[in-house]
Parts: sequence; C-alpha cells; structure tokens
Amino acid sequence: MKKKIDPYLVGILLIATFFNFYGIWNDETVNPYYTAAVTSMVQNFHNFFYAAFDPAGFITVDKPPVAFWFQALSAKIFGLHGWSVILPQALAGIGSVFLLYLLIKPRFGKWAARIASLVLAITPIAVAVTRTNNVDAILVFFLLLGTFFLFKAVNRGRFGWLLLAFVMVGIGFNVKMLQAYMVLPAFILFYLIASKISWKKKALQLGIALVLMLGVSVSWAVVVDSTNADSRPYIGSSQTNSVLELAFGYNGVERLLGQETGMGTSGSGGAPGSSSGSNSEGMQAPPSGGQSNGNSSGGTPPSSAPSGNGQSGTSGQPPSGGQQGGPPSRAGGGPNSSDSANSGAPGGNGGSKMQKNNGGMFGTGEKGPLRLFQTALGDQISWFLPLALFGILGIFFNYRDKKKKWFHLSETQKEMVFWTAWLIPVAGFFSVAGFFHHYYLIMLAPAIAALSGAGFVALLQLFHREKDWKTALLPAAITATGVLQAFYVGQYSLTLGMTLGVLAVIGSGLLFLSRMKSQKSTTGLATVSLILLLVAPTYWSLTPLIYGGNSSLPETGPQLATSSGGGFADASVDTELIDYLKKNNSGETYLFGTTDSTTAGPYIISTKKAVLALGGFNGTDPALTVKKLKQMIKSGELKYFYLPNNSKAADSSVIKWIKKNGTEIDTSEYKTDTDATSSATQTGNSPQNGTGNGTLYLLK
Repeated sequence: MKKKIDPYLVGILLIATFFNFYGIWNDETVNPYYTAAVTSMVQNFHNFFYAAFDPAGFITVDKPPVAFWFQALSAKIFGLHGWSVILPQALAGIGSVFLLYLLIKPRFGKWAARIASLVLAITPIAVAVTRTNNVDAILVFFLLLGTFFLFKAVNRGRFGWLLLAFVMVGIGFNVKMLQAYMVLPAFILFYLIASKISWKKKALQLGIALVLMLGVSVSWAVVVDSTNADSRPYIGSSQTNSVLELAFGYNGVERLLGQETGMGTSGSGGAPGSSSGSNSEGMQAPPSGGQSNGNSSGGTPPSSAPSGNGQSGTSGQPPSGGQQGGPPSRAGGGPNSSDSANSGAPGGNGGSKMQKNNGGMFGTGEKGPLRLFQTALGDQISWFLPLALFGILGIFFNYRDKKKKWFHLSETQKEMVFWTAWLIPVAGFFSVAGFFHHYYLIMLAPAIAALSGAGFVALLQLFHREKDWKTALLPAAITATGVLQAFYVGQYSLTLGMTLGVLAVIGSGLLFLSRMKSQKSTTGLATVSLILLLVAPTYWSLTPLIYGGNSSLPETGPQLATSSGGGFADASVDTELIDYLKKNNSGETYLFGTTDSTTAGPYIISTKKAVLALGGFNGTDPALTVKKLKQMIKSGELKYFYLPNNSKAADSSVIKWIKKNGTEIDTSEYKTDTDATSSATQTGNSPQNGTGNGTLYLLK
C-alpha cells in the first residue's frame, strides 16, 4: 500500500523553512570568527582538513571541523556568502523537524508527531541558532539521526543499526566535542530497557558500540595530535597545541566548572602575563574607520551586523546595532567565549545591568533547580517545559498496562523514558553549568518537543477516558504552561502577559466543564488551548526575522527591536588601513599580524588574505614565541603588526618585544581624517567612538 504524504507535516516543514531561511541573505558575515575560517578552508585542502582560521594555516578555530566542512563545501559550490555558510545549519534545522516527526509517529501517532515537530519548528532558540553559522543545529541533527538508528536497532533487532547510532554520536563529537555526549544516558538506558535480547548480549553490544563511538570521536584528534606541529596549524584555544586537551578542557570540564582558558592569565608566546584590564575589559576590536552604535564602552566594539538589517559590515563603517539606548541583550552580560567570535568583553553599557538582572557569567541566570524557568534562559527554551513534564506523567499513565506491575513498561512508555533521559541530564547540566551561552539550549529542544507532542495527546486521552485525579493532569498542564508563558511575556508587556495567563486559566476551567458535553467539544477546547500556547513562542521565534539578530550570540525576543542582539563581534574593517597594507606589502605571507581572531577575522573575510592571530580567539593562546616571530620577520612572512588597545596579550613576551623593537606608524600614514583618528586615540574606547583603537607597527 502506497504511503500518503501527511499534509500537516508538509505545512510544518514549510513553517520551519520560512523560519530558518527568511532574510538570511541579509547577513553577509554572520559569525565572523567562523566565516573567516570558511574563507580560509575553501582555499586549499590543508586548511579544509584542519579547520584553519587563517588562509596561511597558522591557527585553527576552537571547534572540530565537521560542521565547517559542510559550510566550506556550501561556500565552494555557491560562493562565499553569509547565506551559503548558514545554509547547512538551516537545512539541518528542517531535517531535525522531519526526523522528530518520524521518531514520534510510530508509537504515539500522527497528531503527537505533528505537535512535536511543530513545537520544535517554533522553539525560539532553535530558530535563532539555525539562522547562523554556529554549529549546534548540525550537532542536534546528527544526534536525532543517531536516535533514528537507535530506534531501528531496537525495533528490528539489528546490531548494525546500533553501531550506526553510536557512530552518529561520534560524528557529533567532531561537531562540538563533549556536548554530543549529553545524550549518552538516553541512548544507553533505552537500549538496555527496550532491546529484546539477553542482558549479557546487551552489555556486549553496547560495549562494542561505545568503543566504536570513542574511536570515531577521537579519530580526527588523534590524526591531528600525531602530526608534527610544524606541519599543521596550532590548535586554537588550547594551551598545549592539542585537540584532546581542547576537547576535555576548554570544550569539556570548563563548560561545567567555568571558563579558565583565555581569561588573561597568560599571554601569547608562552610567557605568563596579566591582561591590561580586568577580564570584562579585554575586548580587542578591529581597527575600524567607522563610528560605534552608541552602545559600547569599556573596550567594547560596535555591535555585529544583525541578520535582518541588510548591513554588510565590511565597508569601513560599522554596522548599526539598532536604536541607541534600547534594552540590552541578555547575552551582553559578560565576557564571551569562542562561540561568539570576540575576545571576552562585556556587551556595552547595558551589559552589566543585564548581567546583574539575569545573573551568571554570560547572563545565564543563577544556578539552581529553577534556572531554566528564570527569564535569563526560559524565554529561549522553556515555553513548553511544563507541558513536557506533565506529558511524562500522561504518557506513563495512558500507555500503562494495568494488568502488570507499574514498573513493567510498555514499548511506548520505554520511548517516553528515552526522551526523559535526554531531557533530565541536559537540563541538569544547564542548571549548574558555569560556562555556556543561550544558544547551547537547543540541546533541550528535541526532548521538550517530543514530550510536549506525545504528552499532550496522552493527557487528552486520559482526560477523555479516566474518571479519577488523572483527569486533572491536562488542565493543570495547560494552566502551568500558560502561566509560565504569561510570566515571560509580562516582562515586556504586563497587559499581554496577564491576558495570556487569564486565558490559560479560563481554558482549563472550560475543559473541566466540557466533560459534561461531547468528546468532540472537549477536543476542540483542548486544541484551542494548544493553539493559544503556540502564539507567544511563535512570536519570539519571529523576532530575529523581524528585527535582525546576533549571529555570534543567537537569541530571540522583543529586545532585538532595539538591541539587535546586543552584539559582540564587529565585522567592520578599515578600508584605508587595508589599502595601506596592500600597497606596502612586498610579498609577505600575512597582510598583517594582530593579537586575536576577533580583530583578524573581518579582514580575512574582506581581503581573502592571511592575517596572523598570534593568540587565537582570546588573544592568549601560546601559539607564537619571540624566536618564531623573529624567524617569520626574517623570512619575509610578516611585516606589519596591529596591537589593539586593551589587549589581553599586552604583557606577553611577544607583545613586549614588538613594542620595543617595532617601529610605530603614525595613523596619518593611512588615515585620511587624521583629526578624527587623533581624537579617537586620545579618548580610547569611549562610548562616543567605541572604535577599539590601537597601534600599527612595522616589524624588521
């Protein structure tokens, strides 16, 4: 019998396509840190394989290469554009919605699958991430693909599917390292309780699958770490030039315990040195010829080009950050990590306010069991979290075989256990972690969506069938979810928030009254209540499309109307400086050198030429020694060096040598408006100009 196409699924996929694609052509540089790497990777296989940040292959980005391979291939096919590097993530987002539908439908039915896939399609932070070149959307896609193979392994009893499932997790490791392993509890537990083979065989098969996963996980790392350091780039954001150290340190335990790498405690060149300012003042902005957006201070660069405003950010005039004086982004509350393409500065005048209000190093709220419900994180991911939690109960009771003990789970209940085992450990991590950004929360989206869709249908069936306390679960779920949503909406509009909360309570009350009438009327009221719950998160998801977002630190919400994401990474360049450097280049490998990737990235994108970021992303990687620097100068690889103000590497041995032995070039040599330049230099990183001024040196 020929399978029919579900028209509801088609509609949901069209919604996901619109949310993921609309307006991405307006964002020309996206996250400059990663776009610079793609610019380098398309130039040769060496850069492609290692995910080199710069065209000369001096240093890598701070993530494994798999996601960037997809971006580089897209750029190779369609040309290097903002939309072409976003394309793989947008497609991954749509693919994830489709995969979730396929995962939910067999056990829970079409309507559960439709609701689950729709919830995932409109989850605000998931939409925000898929519209950028951050790698999390691709990670989630591979984990859901692994889940698809895992379910096949259980349902068909084929060991090969199990191996393929864990291979997907291994590939996920090569997308974003240990973050991929968050789902391992769910994978292992589900196979143990759902596979219909002996416990001895389960243990053996899982052992083999885990060994294979580990092999796939470290395959690239072992190859790179085994390669002579002189024959490959330095591993960015590591302190020992090791991928494995990067995986288990900076991208591993530091995510839980808090960032230590690159916080200004050591300088490039291997010599200890303190930063020139506090940790929150360590931003190196690119040498820009433009004016700030009026929202930066204390060393903060202009805001990055929002994805919906059509700014190129490479014309010598910094892209606008939106209206001045508006509410700042929650992401602007502290020094940023590598994922945001800057070197660790606060996000402007409003940053400290949001940090105080939202708590946490990056405005991620106060640690604790209720962290995901706080406004700092909740309006990005938790819109349906109460429904998902009630849904666990609904699924458990609705699909329970009353003839058996409660702990004898049905096949459907076992899949509920899988999604719960995905949700709880990941939620636990984000409740206590010290070093993450809002867009990491996309890891929660599949589990919340799955439990919301399957749970809503189960709760409705219980409401129709049962005559005891379990009938209260559906109204309670609607009330709790509606009140939480009202709380988030009320942060921006008290009237709308109160209206939403009142409607949720009224809807729940009407549900109780409808039990006296037909089942059809009950279903209708439940459907209306669900539609009401979809409205606010849908609007939140639309905000990056309407107002433009921040491609370096993706987030959603009405604050984007005035803050444009509160941007960190500025993709503007000084065209006069470029002209000067090109004119005076006498065959050197590098157009110029600088301390960090934030400064170098926009110039790599604009010129397609090599710019040396001697300290990597944070400016503090010990990637270059004084001895090596002298060799590069002598061999004609490097002629100019740009030192931004407030550089974290200011006290490193390399920078001290440059200051002592380099010849400072007066800005009048390459700036037309010397008076403006002089003024900017005197005021430093003031709120009036915010250009992140620095000094250009001739090295010889």
